[in-house]
Amino acid sequence: MASLEEKIHELPPDLRREVEDFVEFLNLRRSRAQRPNPGRSPSFSWAGALKDMRGQYTSVELQHQISKWRIGGA
Repeated sequence: MASLEEKIHELPPDLRREVEDFVEFLNLRRSRAQRPNPGRSPSFSWAGALKDMRGQYTSVELQHQISKWRIGGA
């Protein structure tokens, strides 16, 4: 029986990339599960930290900017 590495090596490049993506997903999921105190409620200690900017931005504008950052836009 072939080892896992041999089986992966036999795959075409596009499927090897899928395997790599899946392994990264598994590692991310595992690292999230290992975070300390996963059942602890968030503290929201950051609440109010930007109140001095309240007149400059609306919550909708901030949400749009966050979305841009998450997908890699500027």
